[in-house]
Amino acid sequence: MKLMKTKQLISIVSLICLTLVSAPLTGRAQEKTSVMSARSASTGGILPVDDLRPGMKGIARSVFSGSAPEEFGIEIIGVLPGFTGPRQSTIIAKLSGQNVDRTGVFAGMSGSPVFIDGRLVGAVAYSFPFAKEPICGITPIEQMIDIFESAAPRVARQPKPVSMSELARTDVKTVLPKQRVPGGPLIASVAAGSPLAPYMGQTIQPIATPVVFTGISQETLALFSDDLTRAGLLPVAGVGGAAPITPLSSFDDKTLTPGTSVSVQLVRGDYSIAASGTVTFRKGEQIYAFGHPFLGLGGSDMPMTESSVITVIPNAFNSFKLAVPGNMVGIISQDRATGIYGQLGRAAKMIPVTLNLHTSRNRDEKFSFEMVNDEYLTPLLMTVAVFNSINARERSMGESTVSLRGSINVDGQPPIQLERRFSAANASLLAAGAVANPISDLLNSGFDDVTIRGITLDISASEDAQAATLERISLDRTEVSSGDTVDLQAYIRTDAGKLFVQRIPVQIPAEASAGQLMITVGDGAALQESSAAKSFVPTNLGQLVSAINKVKKNDRLYLRLQRPTPGVVIGTSELPNLPPSTVATLNSDRSSGGYSPLAVSLVYERELAPAEYVINGQQTITVTIK
Repeated sequence: MKLMKTKQLISIVSLICLTLVSAPLTGRAQEKTSVMSARSASTGGILPVDDLRPGMKGIARSVFSGSAPEEFGIEIIGVLPGFTGPRQSTIIAKLSGQNVDRTGVFAGMSGSPVFIDGRLVGAVAYSFPFAKEPICGITPIEQMIDIFESAAPRVARQPKPVSMSELARTDVKTVLPKQRVPGGPLIASVAAGSPLAPYMGQTIQPIATPVVFTGISQETLALFSDDLTRAGLLPVAGVGGAAPITPLSSFDDKTLTPGTSVSVQLVRGDYSIAASGTVTFRKGEQIYAFGHPFLGLGGSDMPMTESSVITVIPNAFNSFKLAVPGNMVGIISQDRATGIYGQLGRAAKMIPVTLNLHTSRNRDEKFSFEMVNDEYLTPLLMTVAVFNSINARERSMGESTVSLRGSINVDGQPPIQLERRFSAANASLLAAGAVANPISDLLNSGFDDVTIRGITLDISASEDAQAATLERISLDRTEVSSGDTVDLQAYIRTDAGKLFVQRIPVQIPAEASAGQLMITVGDGAALQESSAAKSFVPTNLGQLVSAINKVKKNDRLYLRLQRPTPGVVIGTSELPNLPPSTVATLNSDRSSGGYSPLAVSLVYERELAPAEYVINGQQTITVTIK
């Protein structure tokens, strides 16, 4: 396995003037302890932070290979109050044992339960990068349990303003939450001779969460690695075949016990993307893991699966666990500051995707997979999957042409129709953005009733460049009468320098009055940008779906006729040629806002048939109606 771009540390304001809670060593350190069962933990087998003393020894458990947890030693150094938040503490400890001597604190160890004298202390969750010894931070188990038991109910969201130009965009815009607890130097006032004194000034940060991408190329991972590492994730290229789409599996007392490996399955099917960590505590059907946030999503709905570990890869900067997800046994329903919370026996609601690809070598391939339904993750995962599907089978250098047709099926709404074509050096990335962006618009709309039932995509790729530019337009005459048809000529030049002319008949409306008439020809993106309808706040999901379906196609020309008469835009609806009295009413002292005035009004607009080339540009010419 080759580790992709390593995790970049994020600087924050130093933790200043914290008081270190430590006490003299009391009592004899325990050299050997037994592992506490979930039942004993739920009936008082928890060791409170206040009872910890420097020098206390215990064990922790994690999986280094296979599925069986292995024990390693741990010694308490001290307690850091106020990290990672008010009324929260982090325990600093040193690890020991053959395995951790080889790997140090590794990505995927997050959540490893720590026991002292058979009582659960917490979860290994933080590390000191570049430390010469395996020093870790432990999240107390009381904090993990308390935050999930006291979590507030989800508040209904409000609709957000929608920009028409944003709806039309095709550039990739990935937005993942920043790392909830970013790394920073450990600075605190400590007593002389404190065991923590040698670690002052070193960086402490959450242990990275390894995310294994199976079926995804190194080139694709490199493209998105910065977004992933900023969120505290460690992208790892996986090996093996597809992760089968299977129904929810049954569970028993041996399922996801403390110390076993657990995966958050983000994508499964022909592609597999899964984040791995360790189970800290199980209480009946409740699972507590990680000890720090995955992404800090709050309420979530992601598959929780058992997993097995191929191996732990030792690395000078950041060792990591290479895990393979197994059967889905429940869901991750919360992702908060002190860890993730899962529930056994519940199935996550996934979005099924079917992607049919026709390659430039005249081969047809089909990809079937499903992904989580999340406002942050789904657009990014869709971008990765679509880009990888195209790029792994087409050349990555030079210009190409990618055509996209498909539909996004939203529960209770007409399908969102996708029809785009791109001819550029980054055509495959633009096509991926054309799919991901409408999904992002839906999931980030503020409506709580958005359920995507499925996505179907038909993509064809060509190694030929098919881009052209609209250079100028001309008319056979500039004075016309109402009801006339004039012949417009559009002069288009390909990127190779070839010039061709497209003739466009323009019908002058029979009811058109005398005066000036502006005729504009332009590509869909240019006309969308210059459209009078700029932004609006949808009152329901149906309005948003309708607006997305009205977005102009980027690969063809449109014909637009306008005249200099007053009008207004309300929402996405343009009301042209309004009588002066109506405009005056809207502008009266008794009302304000809710509309945008227009100096020119739309007469009509129509979409032209797609040409052989993807044409860019916009030109306007004026005629006089006699």
